[in-house]
Amino acid sequence: MSEHPPQSLRLKVHDIIFGHRTRPGKTFDVILLILILGSVATISLESVASIRANYANALRTAEWLFTIIFTIEYLVRLWASTAPLRYARSFYGIIDLVSILPAYLTLLIPYGPQYLAAVRVLRFVRMFRVLKMARHVTEANIIVRAIVASRAKITVFLIALMSAVFVLGTLMYLIEGEESGFTSIPKSVYWAIVTITTVGYGDLSPITPLGQLISAITMVAAYGLIAVPTGIVGAEIYREAQRGNHAIHNLNLTTDSRICPDCNTREHRTGANFCFSCGSKLDV
Repeated sequence: MSEHPPQSLRLKVHDIIFGHRTRPGKTFDVILLILILGSVATISLESVASIRANYANALRTAEWLFTIIFTIEYLVRLWASTAPLRYARSFYGIIDLVSILPAYLTLLIPYGPQYLAAVRVLRFVRMFRVLKMARHVTEANIIVRAIVASRAKITVFLIALMSAVFVLGTLMYLIEGEESGFTSIPKSVYWAIVTITTVGYGDLSPITPLGQLISAITMVAAYGLIAVPTGIVGAEIYREAQRGNHAIHNLNLTTDSRICPDCNTREHRTGANFCFSCGSKLDV
């Protein structure tokens, strides 16, 4: 008999629910994905009035069953994790918690919160592990870093854009007036935003020749404006990718004994900051 049976059991459970290289771990992930799919389908069906009228009790029972299963799973993950607080604050941990809270909110607010459980669909990112695509999750860090690096430029662009939108809305309010539906500056600003984003709801449109001319110029200019943030972020993504390639070429490719606290993966490259399997930050 093992001297520490509770610890042995904890490690076994950890390998199953956080690991994905063993058959039990893969089976657990597949079952979990099926449950998530069933839960999302239940929420969707409950929103259909005709189905809800005939099967409300059955759907509500199914939803509570899924919630109880996911609650137990979340608690087991906290118990089995090598770093419970770190898991709770991680992306997966927050999504796991948020996905079970809506059902309990219905105890205080009878109708509405249960549909917020649709956030469970975000748990499908675990499919990366089942399909052996987890290494691609790490590449998402490049996009995140690019967006962070672009925040100053994008902020300046948005401030300038909103200033132009306000001026354009005010101008259209003066030109078109209440007779054309531009009853206030805020409503005219709403029209300017819809026009610049090329959404074009059609609920508000200019009728005077001058207003139509300004509208046409705005729509043509909007195509160029939309490309600005895309270009900013795209340039930063390229720079981050170049830095990453440079770091890989200069990286000592030996491995160390560090273990990822989230997925328990071993043998990371020496000097790596993130897990190559799930993308979580590694301990130094």
